[in-house]
Amino acid sequence: MSHSERTQKHRREGLPSGFSLIELTITLAIFMVVSGIVMSAMFQMTRTQGTISNRTDMHAAVRSATELLQQEISQAGRVAAPAAISLTAAVTASESGQSLTKSVSSTAGLFVGELLVVGPDASNGPSQEIVRITAIPSANQITAVFQDPHAAGAPIAPLGTFASGVVPPAGNRILRASGSLITGETLTVAQGSSDNVLKIVGDINDDGNILYVEYACNQGMAAAPGTLTRRVVPFNTTLPKTSFPARVLLSNILANPGGYPCFEYELKTVINDTFIINVAVTLTVQTEFRDPQTNQFQTESKSLLNVSPRNVYQAWQLAGGGMADRVQPMPESVFNLLP
Repeated sequence: MSHSERTQKHRREGLPSGFSLIELTITLAIFMVVSGIVMSAMFQMTRTQGTISNRTDMHAAVRSATELLQQEISQAGRVAAPAAISLTAAVTASESGQSLTKSVSSTAGLFVGELLVVGPDASNGPSQEIVRITAIPSANQITAVFQDPHAAGAPIAPLGTFASGVVPPAGNRILRASGSLITGETLTVAQGSSDNVLKIVGDINDDGNILYVEYACNQGMAAAPGTLTRRVVPFNTTLPKTSFPARVLLSNILANPGGYPCFEYELKTVINDTFIINVAVTLTVQTEFRDPQTNQFQTESKSLLNVSPRNVYQAWQLAGGGMADRVQPMPESVFNLLP
């Protein structure tokens, strides 16, 4: 049987005879076109995902930084002690009105010039008095003028809030403890907060420990972005603040549109003492990487308007209401950290 006869027989019997070269070429061409479309779509999806991921990382970073700023500005000015404090030696009636050095359970977190409320204690009824610390001779002693008798075990607690929980800009006056004296000081450029430096003090973490916190906003350009840093220093340290490294919160800070500063302040003055009752924060950031679709950096500006340091606001209200004995001066140790 010839080849032609066998081929005709296969066709009559319905057996496959394979693809012709033309059919194979057309099939491959269709496959290449479909594959190209699929690969192009996948490549575009990858680039889109890169854009989304880039922006998501930028949003998350700036949101975390601004939330931390908002929380810490709100806490600024809070005065507290890390543990409960009480008298361990009685103040007798015969000692009233005198400057006395008395033993207490702890002086942790206290400072010279601080206002304390003493009492009430069971043996003297509901009476309380406010005293100012004039010296801390040891880890378990304070010196102050006591007007009333108090039994051993009478509770002692810090009073009021820091007037300068948010440190005002240069040229404004603050009250600060200077040894046993309370003095007014006009802040210099190096000491005060500014457009790009925010300085706050208080029980920032709500754990009884007073901290000095300094934010520095170093604006840059797209080719060389700046940073937002945060430095945290225990308020009573004897070390220079440079001993406590500034941590970078954002590493891609740009100049704000319109030349707006990073930090703006609303100031109120009562009897030559300056209170900052609102802080505005504006940060402009760019993505860490270029957009895979446009090959450009993406940018975003984030603003927090009228963030109120509620403790400083309370101090301003108390001072305006004639209750200056509820307003704490800036500790001398913090004043030394400002420059």
